[in-house]
Amino acid sequence: MRTSVAIGLFVLLAVSAPLLAQEALDLDGALAVFQNDHVAVEYSDAGKAVLEEVIGVLLDTLGVTDALDQEDEDDVMAFEVSIDLKDVVNKLSQAYYTLANVFTPEDENESLYEMGRLWGLKSLRMDPVFVQAEEDGKFTDAVAVATDAPALYWAASNWLRVAQKNPMGALINNVPPKTQAMSERALVLDPGYISGGSYRALGAYWSGLPIGRDLDKTLWYFCHVVSEAVCDTCAGFNVADRIGDADDYFENRTFIAEFYYMEKDMWEEAKAVLDAVLAEEVGDKYPLMNAYAQENARGLLAEVEEHL
Repeated sequence: MRTSVAIGLFVLLAVSAPLLAQEALDLDGALAVFQNDHVAVEYSDAGKAVLEEVIGVLLDTLGVTDALDQEDEDDVMAFEVSIDLKDVVNKLSQAYYTLANVFTPEDENESLYEMGRLWGLKSLRMDPVFVQAEEDGKFTDAVAVATDAPALYWAASNWLRVAQKNPMGALINNVPPKTQAMSERALVLDPGYISGGSYRALGAYWSGLPIGRDLDKTLWYFCHVVSEAVCDTCAGFNVADRIGDADDYFENRTFIAEFYYMEKDMWEEAKAVLDAVLAEEVGDKYPLMNAYAQENARGLLAEVEEHL
């Protein structure tokens, strides 16, 4: 996956004054960083430091010490967590993903994704119905009865990034069908979660799948989170099903540029959508991810312009 991370860009988020003043966080302060499902920290070294502090608070809340190997599935699954803290577990999985994806070089982020994956799975397995279904059948049977969209979404998102590091191992361990089932189930439970995140994830999934790649499916999923003209002729797509205001989340548009237009050699269309993203203000709705998406758009645009 093409990514470009620059940590020097300062874009303020709408976070509470104590965070901006760099005061020590308690749990309420850490949870306040998650605004409208999204992580709210600066796209900067300072923002990275706040996110790392948030992770520390979440771990302390769960009672995690250095004795727990967060990259060992058996250790994490055996670790006792009160069901009252399930949302904290979900946010820990999300925080690890964000730290890895936005703030950490690709050659250094695998362990963060792996920890995010395991905490996402931990959240799913805190549900006894999920556990029983997994014991009685297979993992995808348990996914079919899961009821926690954030747990499914972040477990799958982290798992896919781990799989990208070792695609052959992922195929051997049936990671594609497992994560596909997780994304599809999350989509059923909450299609609007994280600005249409499961549509975005499945669009990228069908574009990057090493075996069975299907760009028609990629387009169908992306059309639910963008208002591109190409969607007017997308087979089976109903514009009434589009997620409202999805264009406001820039990554939806950079994804259709990267995983559909560029893969189809539609260079002019890719340039148009990337130019549009870069022409807009980051705004205060999705400040972290919109700033990050613009940085990624600049890298993609440089590649696109080589083909024009």
